[in-house]
Amino acid sequence: MKSTKFTAGQYTKFWLPSLIGVLLFLVPISVDGKVTIGLGVLADGLQALLEDYIPLIMTIILSVSAIGSLITKMIDIPFLKKSPFLDSLFNIPLLWVILRFFGALFAILTLTETGPEFIWSMATGGTVLHDLIPVLMVWFFFACLFMPLLLQFGLMDFIGTIVRKIMQPLFKLPGRSSIDALASWMGSGTVGVLLTTQQYESGYYTKREAAVVATNFSIASIAFSLVIARFLSIDHLFVQFYLTVIVAGVIAAIIVPRIPPLSRKADVYYEKAGKQINEDVPDGVSSFKWGVEKAVEKAGQVKSYRGVIKSGVLNVIDIWFALIPLVMALGTIALIIAEKTPIFNYLSYPFIPFLQLLQIPEAEAAAPAMIVGFADMFLPAVIGSGIESELTRFVIGVMSLAQLIYMSEIGILLLKSKIPISLFQLFIIFLQRTIITLPVVALMAHLLFF
Repeated sequence: MKSTKFTAGQYTKFWLPSLIGVLLFLVPISVDGKVTIGLGVLADGLQALLEDYIPLIMTIILSVSAIGSLITKMIDIPFLKKSPFLDSLFNIPLLWVILRFFGALFAILTLTETGPEFIWSMATGGTVLHDLIPVLMVWFFFACLFMPLLLQFGLMDFIGTIVRKIMQPLFKLPGRSSIDALASWMGSGTVGVLLTTQQYESGYYTKREAAVVATNFSIASIAFSLVIARFLSIDHLFVQFYLTVIVAGVIAAIIVPRIPPLSRKADVYYEKAGKQINEDVPDGVSSFKWGVEKAVEKAGQVKSYRGVIKSGVLNVIDIWFALIPLVMALGTIALIIAEKTPIFNYLSYPFIPFLQLLQIPEAEAAAPAMIVGFADMFLPAVIGSGIESELTRFVIGVMSLAQLIYMSEIGILLLKSKIPISLFQLFIIFLQRTIITLPVVALMAHLLFF
């Protein structure tokens, strides 16, 4: 097949934005002894600058989101309907209006420390408003602004074409999904999910592929993993710790997509986008050369940098006004259930004999950590920090990352997205990942490290 001829300017339009995207999202750097990425440096800088004001800023945004949704439900506002973006932002189903209302209410009570303490204490609403939301606010701000550098200038097409022969047989996924995994590992699991949802809504993943990538490849970043390791006092074993996370994650990513509910997802593309992907390489052309050609063609479709910036800003607004209220509402509720009720303790009882079978010390104390991670990824570390056995703390820390599905962040982002996955299915996948990865983690801990 004859190769297409491109000008130097056309090649530059592919490689320069893509290189900037790689440097921001995928290249690990060390700052003050902390492993992060360029995007993380920007996010940390903005968070430090606005640290005292972010809870107030986000409480105002959550309140505007709730009030705007309530007014739109009760009153017909013509100018909103003239803007597809504003209409989609505020004209939402009643359930989401209610959740936005509770998100705003919880934020106000937490900010002012009024009302029942179980809502605003630092173990519940305080954790969400003061610890979780500031991180989400700044990370999503920069991720949404700069994500077009990964998506719209050909990098996904280039990488996808090259690594398709690995991703397809091993994980039954297109090659471009490797970028989602890298963005998660180097940056943030939520960034990986955001990347996946945008790819799905643009017609580059089928329903099954999007659900598989989002629930199996959005692994917690190296930076957050180090935080977990330090909290559990096992940071001196960090290399072994993160190696175990990767091995367990890869095994789960091979098995979980091949069993229900993920295996039953339809291999059809998002209706509003249709199929936009083709990673097949023609005969007689190398994967690298064909990948470059597809990438340059993709970059050529960008007609206006102004349009790229505008779409990024609209994505930021959508995340701040639509997703973060749900994080505040559902995250607080999940933490209240975890902290104030014995529900997770009851659910953890079947794990006690399982942990004993795997010869994990202090099995009864460790069992709740196996299930509470569904509410929030940090909760298992909170439970496990008081356990004496270093091996048990190691297992709990790895499991909190390998389970991957947690409602305070990833779960809410997925439920809000167009990816067809339910709360019940997320819980089933969480249990599947737990059951599959726990023996792997225990075996590696016993045989290799302890």
